[in-house]
Amino acid sequence: MKLTKLIRIISFYASIIIAFTSVSALSAEKWTPSSPIMFQIGAGAGGETDSIGRVFADVLEKQTGWEVVAENKPGGAGIAMLSVMKNKKSDGKTFGLAINMPVLVNLVLRGEKLPFNLDHFDYLGTLASAGVAIVARKDAPFNNIAELVDYSKKHGSVAIATDSKPQELVMKSIAKKTGAKFKILVTKSSGEQLQFLLGNKALVGLPSGKHIPYLATNELKMLASANSTRHSYALDTETLIEQGFNVFVDPTFYFVAPKGLNPTVKETIITAIDKAVKSDEVQKIVKNVLASEAKNLGPEGTRAMLDNGFSGVKVLFN
Repeated sequence: MKLTKLIRIISFYASIIIAFTSVSALSAEKWTPSSPIMFQIGAGAGGETDSIGRVFADVLEKQTGWEVVAENKPGGAGIAMLSVMKNKKSDGKTFGLAINMPVLVNLVLRGEKLPFNLDHFDYLGTLASAGVAIVARKDAPFNNIAELVDYSKKHGSVAIATDSKPQELVMKSIAKKTGAKFKILVTKSSGEQLQFLLGNKALVGLPSGKHIPYLATNELKMLASANSTRHSYALDTETLIEQGFNVFVDPTFYFVAPKGLNPTVKETIITAIDKAVKSDEVQKIVKNVLASEAKNLGPEGTRAMLDNGFSGVKVLFN
């Protein structure tokens, strides 16, 4: 073999090796934001979403070294945040925390009027699912939903505090089925619901977690689980389904970003989110606030959760 031909062969294979190495290095390269990450929380300050969202943001910042700015974006339980986020740059510097139930309810109820649908976003994972309880003051003269219905028929409209459209629809579905009379009082959070209950402004509420200490002190009692399953801290309390009402809500907190993230950017954020969700700090705040476990379904699981959630939501309108 001539020397010139051998040199050409060596040069050819060397170029392949260099190209492969370059591609491998590029695929393994981690993205680092050049400016602060704006982590938007689709709820007001002081509620469950805000509490767990801010702890998550602190952990994410500590683990990654990124500057993460948590900002509240209240309005429509995440609808306002998503309406604006849809038009944000898909550069990885903006993503947020939303709750599935209010979003799905609004898409079913008035989807044609919303500026977004599920296809307008990239999904990054989930943080946790929340338990929704139907509770009453301890001195309320009823202990389950059937007794609540009877009481409302005999004594007039019962004031019920809610902080989201799905909760309101659950109670309206019960009223429609039974002829019960409920007066819905809209609050900003579970914390405000408790203020209404303990301040005698409402007799019944549908909080998510913050009520648990008041069950232990016997200031409140639980009438039903509004989820599809019973709550771990109140296994003796039946679900609405078990009490004869085919309605439920299973709120799940999920991470969302503007559509079109660069694959490397997206994978970096997904990995960082998963690590933060598994941290002791996030696990602890979720357990303390929601009485559940922090759990990440991943990007595909998150989208599937939203797609499958439509069937459960539609039952609320029957």
